[in-house]
Amino acid sequence: MAAAAAAEDPRRRRLGREARASLAAFLLGASVAALPAVLGSPAALLAAPGLRGRLALALHVAGVNAALLLLYPRPLYKIAVRACFLGFAFGCGLLLSAGRSAWRHFGWYMCSLSLFHYSEYLVTAINNPRSLSLDSFLLNHSFEYNLAALSSWVEFTLEKLLFPELKQITWLSTVGLLMVIFGDCLRKAAMLTAGSNFNHIVQNEKSDTHTLVTSGVYGWFRHPSYVGWFYWSIGTQVLLCNPICMVGYALVSWRFFRERIEEEEITLIHFFGEEYLEYKRKVPSGLPFIKGVKVEL
Repeated sequence: MAAAAAAEDPRRRRLGREARASLAAFLLGASVAALPAVLGSPAALLAAPGLRGRLALALHVAGVNAALLLLYPRPLYKIAVRACFLGFAFGCGLLLSAGRSAWRHFGWYMCSLSLFHYSEYLVTAINNPRSLSLDSFLLNHSFEYNLAALSSWVEFTLEKLLFPELKQITWLSTVGLLMVIFGDCLRKAAMLTAGSNFNHIVQNEKSDTHTLVTSGVYGWFRHPSYVGWFYWSIGTQVLLCNPICMVGYALVSWRFFRERIEEEEITLIHFFGEEYLEYKRKVPSGLPFIKGVKVEL
């Protein structure tokens, strides 16, 4: 028993280092937001950076990457460089958000997107370190996910060039930002409430630690993490005032989560039987017109 505990401690310490390294790297990347103060430039540095601004950004990226290479061995560097990239995107989003530039709302989007992906890793590191991996950043979630993100950037850019007034509807972008904040907070609350029961991959085998969580946000919805992600994803397009992607994201996300929920509930019924069926009868899925897997009685 003592030997098992002794073997476990180094692994726990290693996982703790991973979380700390990611946080330090994220903050290091986000320090790009301090460049205007260092250069004595306007806060909206990225809106029209000029040669001096571009040089400062390039030196910041090179300096931060050199620091990461010196500070961390190869396994931790892989984590740190991803976290730093997300922190850099967050800091650039803050710079774009400053002032009244035409890219202000895209800055809000950059902050939302980078914080979502980084917090997925950090909460997993805190909550369920056994399942922690580079995939926990969800940066390589799927080809379809990456294509959807690229489509939203293309739509925003084209519409900004053709219909610039469409991208300056501040009240609509504010609604989108509120949807993003609500969705991300709900998802992270679900992850924290589920604890080690939460995993980014649907589990096909029940472990000794698996329990049915029905408290907290799971008392509101059966699938609060999916509800949060659903409204977060649509909110990003409302924030960008992207009418085409707004509709596309809603339809594609709804279909994805309908299939994902049915797949997951088959597993949960297999794991927990009548206990889950009773919970399913009492608590809604949380997503519109999605009731989950049908059970033949």
